[in-house]
Amino acid sequence: MVPPGNILLLLLLPVAAAQMTPGSCSGCGPLSLPLLAGLVAADALVSLLIVAVVFVCARPRSRPTQGEEDGKVYINMPGRG
Repeated sequence: MVPPGNILLLLLLPVAAAQMTPGSCSGCGPLSLPLLAGLVAADALVSLLIVAVVFVCARPRSRPTQGEEDGKVYINMPGRG
């Protein structure tokens, strides 16, 4: 469910957009093709890096071998012995 504060922000966004005067962006122009391609490539690289980190952190790890502990019988462990 969306928190109520976010709904209020979404409802006020068109009001804020209507308050802006057209042409208020001074010096803004279309992005050049190499700059746009670089931004897309950088975004893809960062996304792949995030996916790789999540994959490495979320993979199941092997459990360490028990070794000598399997042969020992403890009083309060009913299933071992």
